[in-house]
Amino acid sequence: MSDLPDPVSNPQINHTQIFINNEWHNSVSGKTFPTINPATEEKIADVQEGDKADVDKAVAAARAAFKLGSPWRTMDASQHGRLMHKLADLIERDRVYLASMEVLDNGKPFIDAYEGDMGGVIDVLRYYAGWSDKICGKTIPVDGPMFTYTRHEPVGVCGQIIPWNYPLAMLAWKIGPALACGNTIVLKPAEQTPLTALYVGALIVEAGFPPGVINIVPGYGPTAGAAIAEHMDVDKVAFTGSTEVGRIIQQAAGSSNLKRVSLELGGKSPLIVFADTDLDVAVETAHGALFGNMGQCCCAGTRTFVEESIYDEFVKKSIARAKSRTVGHGFDLDVEHGPQVDKEQFDKILGLIQSGKEEGAQLGCGGGRHGDKGYFVQPTVFYDVQDNMRIAKEEIFGPVQSIIKFKSIEEAIDRANNTTYGLAAGVFTKDIDKALTIANSVQAGSVWVNCYHPCTLQAPFGGFKMSGNGRELGEYALQEYTEIKNVTIKLPQKNS
Repeated sequence: MSDLPDPVSNPQINHTQIFINNEWHNSVSGKTFPTINPATEEKIADVQEGDKADVDKAVAAARAAFKLGSPWRTMDASQHGRLMHKLADLIERDRVYLASMEVLDNGKPFIDAYEGDMGGVIDVLRYYAGWSDKICGKTIPVDGPMFTYTRHEPVGVCGQIIPWNYPLAMLAWKIGPALACGNTIVLKPAEQTPLTALYVGALIVEAGFPPGVINIVPGYGPTAGAAIAEHMDVDKVAFTGSTEVGRIIQQAAGSSNLKRVSLELGGKSPLIVFADTDLDVAVETAHGALFGNMGQCCCAGTRTFVEESIYDEFVKKSIARAKSRTVGHGFDLDVEHGPQVDKEQFDKILGLIQSGKEEGAQLGCGGGRHGDKGYFVQPTVFYDVQDNMRIAKEEIFGPVQSIIKFKSIEEAIDRANNTTYGLAAGVFTKDIDKALTIANSVQAGSVWVNCYHPCTLQAPFGGFKMSGNGRELGEYALQEYTEIKNVTIKLPQKNS
């Protein structure tokens, strides 16, 4: 904490327009929308509201940048990587400002925005910059007098729709592999948190990317987002957000040009704690797994399964830890917990808390609003939670921990898998047999043993079942942004 720089408590907002072809534009409609500070409920700025007409302009720019013979297509792959390294350098230069703007627009504590989000953005861009000239095909020894090789070619124009919970981190997760593979991009930031993405537009120009390679269109999901998903000249769409909207995007892709789709959606992730674990470590990790980012994390450990013999002690310690969690404005460096992102989320969370009370879960702490201004929700712990309760089934996306008792490993596995989601899971135990049994049995795209969400950017992240399809991060993400072409040449004679 001592090495943490001071935030910029009132960052100047320089960019609120639509970014197309390395230029700033007002919306075709002339409309704007407000972006709100969730800690004060006050307007920060009015942002140009992109819709279908603006998306059309952005797609045309991206298509022109992807045209054969364009500066981007004729550029060496290693130069793509150098441009990405330059962008990472510029984000690192402006790291304090960007983290401060994230606090202002999203509400998260500055320490999380600076160390977690911005650190991750820089690392992800540099990681994929390194991949840019290492995406290789193969030569294949086919039958007959033939020479066959494969090319991994960019998909083309990629529409990318990102969420509000980690605004700039999700931008990096999306543009990193897309750029490394040589694609061009039309990106829509969440309407709740557009400011850092728009600022990065200025850094894209400063880094030297050719016009049209990256375009940023702020706007609403049903208009700008739908226009991207339905567009006949978008070759692939990537979306992170709710399962409900993921369904709509997949349907839009199917009813338009059958564009490729990757979806990172909701979760109701189990964290299973066995009695043989270090109890204090498990309590603290489970606390972070749920309350981190104010519970606004798709892979949050929202169903904490605890073995019967340690259940009461675990509940007691978890309530004490939640009560000690410091809540307040993100610019206060002593704060662990900021507001929810907007009033819609705030009201949804309080409604689900009320359902927990009404359905018979025991309220250990919290359960209401914190303060009288801003979208702050008290860190809330429920125990004696049953699987049929709404708080155990629905994605809350807020600071509500549900602690559930189990007796056997078989029961834990069955109940952990009793969900439509399958994004992540965790297990705490000193028994390697139990750890591997859980890891191999739970239906989830990531399983963490004696840790939770370690943020390893080199490893893939994505879901089973209704938590989506495709993978982010690591080498696996590159598969989402390339087409494989087989080229076969007839030879006069075959020699081994």
